[in-house]
Amino acid sequence: MHSPAAAPADSHDVIKVRGARENNLADVSLDIPKRRLTVFSGVSGSGKSSLVFGTIAAESQRLINETYTAFLQSFMATPSRPDVDALHNLSAAIVVDQERMGVNSRSTVGTATDAYAMLRIVFSRLGTPHIGTSSAFSFNSPEGMCPKCEGIGRVSDLDVTRLVDAELSLNQGAIIVPGFTVDAWYTQVYRGSGFFDPDKKLKDFTPAEWDDLLHKPVTKVKIGTSNLSYEGLAVKVRRMFLEKDRESLKPGIRAFVDSVATFAKCPACDGARLNPAALSATVNGRTIAECSAMQISDLAEFTRDIRDESVRPLVANLSGTLDSLVEIGLGYLSLDRESSTLSGGEAQRVKMVRHLGSSLTDITYVFDEPTVGLHPHDIRRMNNLLLLLRDKGNTVLVVEHKPETIEIADHVVDLGPGAGPNGGRICYAGDVAGLRASGSLTGRHLDHRARLRDRVRRPRGHLSITGASLHNLRNVSVDVPLGVLTVVTGVAGSGKSSLIHGSLAGRDGVVTVDQSAIRGSRRSNPATYTGLLDSVRTAFAKANGVKPALFSANSEGACPNCKGIGLIYTDLAMMAGVASVCEECEGKRFTPKVLTYTLRGKDISEVLAMSVAEARAFFTSGPSRAVLDRLSDVGLGYLGLGQPLTTLSGGERQRLKLAIRMAEKAGTYILDEPTTGLHLADVDQLLGLLDRLVDDGNSVVVIEHHQAVMAHADWIIDMGPGAGHDGGRVVFTGTPADLVAHGDSLTARHLRDYLHGSGA
Repeated sequence: MHSPAAAPADSHDVIKVRGARENNLADVSLDIPKRRLTVFSGVSGSGKSSLVFGTIAAESQRLINETYTAFLQSFMATPSRPDVDALHNLSAAIVVDQERMGVNSRSTVGTATDAYAMLRIVFSRLGTPHIGTSSAFSFNSPEGMCPKCEGIGRVSDLDVTRLVDAELSLNQGAIIVPGFTVDAWYTQVYRGSGFFDPDKKLKDFTPAEWDDLLHKPVTKVKIGTSNLSYEGLAVKVRRMFLEKDRESLKPGIRAFVDSVATFAKCPACDGARLNPAALSATVNGRTIAECSAMQISDLAEFTRDIRDESVRPLVANLSGTLDSLVEIGLGYLSLDRESSTLSGGEAQRVKMVRHLGSSLTDITYVFDEPTVGLHPHDIRRMNNLLLLLRDKGNTVLVVEHKPETIEIADHVVDLGPGAGPNGGRICYAGDVAGLRASGSLTGRHLDHRARLRDRVRRPRGHLSITGASLHNLRNVSVDVPLGVLTVVTGVAGSGKSSLIHGSLAGRDGVVTVDQSAIRGSRRSNPATYTGLLDSVRTAFAKANGVKPALFSANSEGACPNCKGIGLIYTDLAMMAGVASVCEECEGKRFTPKVLTYTLRGKDISEVLAMSVAEARAFFTSGPSRAVLDRLSDVGLGYLGLGQPLTTLSGGERQRLKLAIRMAEKAGTYILDEPTTGLHLADVDQLLGLLDRLVDDGNSVVVIEHHQAVMAHADWIIDMGPGAGHDGGRVVFTGTPADLVAHGDSLTARHLRDYLHGSGA
């Protein structure tokens, strides 16, 4: 019997990329096997994200959007077509990235995963007393929300001590709100209102005068010949600042709002967000608020005891979602945890849960460093999930640096050889064995192991943490040594961040460099963000005898056509908007007149087009060189001075912040997973930088899972033994050598395995 000839459909077993040029990609062409796990490796800035996210995923999503009617497309944000000659055999792509899950306080782990929606239905069917439909248990619905806090669980108030200085009178400038100077129009109304003596110190005000100053509702007052509106200062500040969208405020005002607004647990619902009726119903003795506050691993157990036949299919679905969250290493969270408080890695894993139970197949799943924030113990679980998605018949594309994940790949694409203009080429494509033998940077470092220090530094004192109990911490007391490199480790959810950010950050002389996004517009770039542009503009102004404002693309020197952005953004209403290079300035952002002024033969746009490394050769001394040296020290030599901040990866953003904070001579630096986004080869450079910080007399505390950083530490604080209420304790403090020799925690076991691999 003859086997049938292969059907034409079977020939579509690879995604064909031809001539990709997005960002720094150098006309890249390659074939990526479908229904396999492909890992994309390479140094930070080598072009991995440009290929995977900016080209393959972007085009897949754009093509799907094009299948909708023009009317529907008008409501969708469709990306412009990536710079690539051809892409063949794409399937629908789902991007599971590390973008934080919004800042909406109404979004929780429960609402983001639909687990809370399922729980609401269970309570509407089985809750006693019976109080109504599932919306009666929703804190986002008028039927269910607490009327006082409107379902937020918190009420805001003002810290009056941040509004006024009671030691001064109004005429001396007692009001310390931004914009309320002594001569300002607002302040003149308070001074001339007649409700109090403007020369009387506020601390001598009577209770009635305090009430008039702060809380008096809008009242007409006559000052001179004018009839004016008077309202209490607290009332005015609430209206002008607190009731506006925080993100729309200028940075200075935003900082003021953050300092004066205090949030307290809502006294009516005790933070549960729901009204009394919703909080009265119970299932198996628990209210819905108690279920939401439970650790998810406990809620999964509780759900298994709900055996009523009328909700059996629903409870099975709910149990499946909760079990997935536990399996993915998030069992320590609770459903009422606000989405905005999740780390990038946690957010990515929460999003992943939605896809694990899906019946869809032949999907392309795209992951951005899914091991970020994961202890080596948790990486094994993540690897199993990636393989599970592949085995269901999906194409899984992963941008990743960790050798544990590279090693499980069916196919590896290694980009490089360097970063920025020195990257964007395929160094290797094939299986893992071939990568090891290829001689590429990734191949050479795959089995590279950092060793324990020969001699650890001696502490010169310590910072004491006493009785820490934030989140899951169990009354933790520990000494953090000064003058050394301390690494705080433990599985995800063990309490590392709660301990360090909750008890150490905010102290005098302590600087925190975290992974949070840099709020930057299209106009913000490394030159503006670091302050480098100020000294560059001054140098240009001095050399040409003109004013510095001419050399700012946000000021006088800006091209009038594109307003100094260099691109024209066109909204095509019914189709995707497009960005095209400004024809007037040809993308140079400045007026022709400004470009006639030069500094050592270069105009301002040519300087902004330089990489940090090129600029270091151009600015050989002075304040510009000092900033550039720090950028180079943190491994950002390839970054363009004029590159928009919106194009930087998470790891690049953190290192950019570090470059700025290094100038502050803080004393103690807290770094939160600084190896995020770093290639194996770059980790060595980071360790060198941490050593320099310590050797310069600083103390460095690093929250980190990377075994190379653990091995390099002088002192280790290991949290655990597990996550959530199984964690929150210090399970080891001491040198890495002690941990390897005597420790029995998960960290000790994985660090032993890691060092054993190097023959150490």
